[in-house]
Amino acid sequence: MRFCFIKLCRLIFLSLTFPLHLLDVMGLCCPYKRLFPLLVYNSTFSYNHKMHNIKRGLFRNVVRFANTDGSLRLLEIGCGSGANLRFYPYGSSVTCTDPNPHFERYLRMSMAANKHLTYEKFLSVPGEDMRGIEDESVDVVVGTLVLCSVNNVQKVLQEVRRVLRTGGAFYFLEHVVSDSSTWTYFFQYIFEPVWYYLGDGCIVTRTTWKDLEAAGFAELHLRHIEAPEVSLMIRPHIVGYSIK
Repeated sequence: MRFCFIKLCRLIFLSLTFPLHLLDVMGLCCPYKRLFPLLVYNSTFSYNHKMHNIKRGLFRNVVRFANTDGSLRLLEIGCGSGANLRFYPYGSSVTCTDPNPHFERYLRMSMAANKHLTYEKFLSVPGEDMRGIEDESVDVVVGTLVLCSVNNVQKVLQEVRRVLRTGGAFYFLEHVVSDSSTWTYFFQYIFEPVWYYLGDGCIVTRTTWKDLEAAGFAELHLRHIEAPEVSLMIRPHIVGYSIK
């Protein structure tokens, strides 16, 4: 009975988003794609403040994957406005990708505020097809709040493994679906159709940890957490890193 009620509620919200679906199919959502980077840039400050200790803990051992000469080649996928740049080790060589080219303006602002890094290039490409990045050419790949909105999580992880050198690491911080017995799951499931369009393709009901477990990494260090003070819809997170 409970799941029937949940499905009914979701169906109601699906019907409410049908006009948005039509606009998307007709390509009329482009103005929002230009506005979305500004919204993300402004919300970055609040999210980074709430998640500061978690991010600092996540990236504390990135230097472990530097080369013998101390250099570190780092690729961030779905970089957005550059929220993670402040956490990277001094002197790291950073390449950024994001499928939305309108993020570059705000990314440049973050780059200017983080002069401890060397910036190689920005590529507007999807995570599923990073052909501009050579095989085994980076030491570390970073993706935070990215796998929720890609079209194919497994293809992205295959690309991550392709560009990583053997022994390199993929660092992740992602919101995921809650346990089906919780109120969080209830709200995630029924409001997801609306959230999808407001979040430019963000899906809140993914079991991303399962994709990471199946991706073929040599090691996986992953833990589930409840993010402090963030929206109930994205409160359940996974955080960690995997080694190729």
